[in-house]
Amino acid sequence: MTQNDVIIRLENVSKAFGDKQVLDNISLDIKKGEFVTLLGPSGCGKTTTLRLISGFTTPDSGTVYMDGKDISGIPPYKRPLNTVFQRYALFPHLDVYDNIAFGLKLAKVPEKEIEQRVRKVLKMVSMTDYEDRDVESLSGGQQQRVAIARALVNQPKVLLLDEPLSALDHKMRQDMQIELKEMHQKLGITFIYVTHDQEEALTLSDTIVVMNEGRIQQIGTPADIYNEPVNSFVADFIGESNILNGTMIEDRKVNFIGHDFECVDEGFGTNNPVDVVIRPEDIYIMNNTTSAQFTGKVTSCIFKGVHYEMLVDTDSGYELMIQDYNAFEPGSEVGMIIKPMDIQVMRKERLCNTVEGVMTDESHVKFMDGEFECGAKAGLEAGDEVTVQFGFDAVELWDHQEEGQIAGEVYSILYKGDHYHLTILTESRGFLYVDTQDIWDKGDLVGVTVKASEIKICRRNDN
Repeated sequence: MTQNDVIIRLENVSKAFGDKQVLDNISLDIKKGEFVTLLGPSGCGKTTTLRLISGFTTPDSGTVYMDGKDISGIPPYKRPLNTVFQRYALFPHLDVYDNIAFGLKLAKVPEKEIEQRVRKVLKMVSMTDYEDRDVESLSGGQQQRVAIARALVNQPKVLLLDEPLSALDHKMRQDMQIELKEMHQKLGITFIYVTHDQEEALTLSDTIVVMNEGRIQQIGTPADIYNEPVNSFVADFIGESNILNGTMIEDRKVNFIGHDFECVDEGFGTNNPVDVVIRPEDIYIMNNTTSAQFTGKVTSCIFKGVHYEMLVDTDSGYELMIQDYNAFEPGSEVGMIIKPMDIQVMRKERLCNTVEGVMTDESHVKFMDGEFECGAKAGLEAGDEVTVQFGFDAVELWDHQEEGQIAGEVYSILYKGDHYHLTILTESRGFLYVDTQDIWDKGDLVGVTVKASEIKICRRNDN
């Protein structure tokens, strides 16, 4: 990508609201004419990124460029872009024509040109017979078309869309996705689209930017994001996945669910822990168990309209989700095969919890606003700054926050086939990671303790 191809560039941009870091040093290049989708869960920073581009928010640090020029200090109305909001923000006292023409009239564009431009965009959004209609008499989908037309009539270089279809029902949403894609292809301008809907992102985008916790996790085409996720968050967020702990035995050989499998991945070293992703449609299931790589028993089978979705308990005690055009009834003994090309091996994001702390005495350490017993640590004393490490299974969760040494809430849940891997957001705004057999729900408030015998400590400067 050359400098001339880039229309929007974010360079080392950060933004915080109070003590919450919403964007953490992100950099992103967006090409001219590209349909880019910012995708992620609520609170990941995608809408803040859009507002930084539009000028409604200013960065704490870093720079926003457009066509190679710093626009960080330019107000929204002077930027050659327009935004379509989740709430359409149409003027209820104006008809469709005047809603679309409003900005042009403010800019004192000649009346004849206004009429030509308004009629052109009305045709583009399939609303040519609606110009005299009261906007409040329109359906949600029609109001959305008017909002898009109002943005397009100003001939922006970039169109920003902030979850514009979220208020529509499922069928209308699907129809509008097709129309948006066709509009983009006709116009040839840059679309930057925000959504938390994975299917929408896969349908519309040339490029998807997956975000979480204020950081960019992966940038790629829809096929790349789906088939080659870089970490377990992306794999779990985009489509259905079986995400499992594994061990890379050697190049092109990986162990997971208690079996060795041939794969196509290299460069992960020998006997190193990895995450393994298998899409449900990539597991071949059959009644014949003798020629299978492994076997199991079907525990549920649900018809999903196009395929059947089944849960299978494997011979080594793991649960897998499988999607197939054929139904295998609960209780069926089945064989399964996974081909090398369908196994996606990923480096683990972390192997344990690692936090910074301060010794309060030789056998207690303070971190995340809580004090923890850690056993006597020779050579350490009160006030020493340390790095604290402990395993995912060293963390215990309690139903009531007051039962723990610190309090938090369940931020995200990842099922790993035989256990759950939880992310806990603590009251000090830090994250801890927990492996557990217990079932928790996202948003549950929990108390957190850490087993003293599992805590490892070293002086921070010794790392």
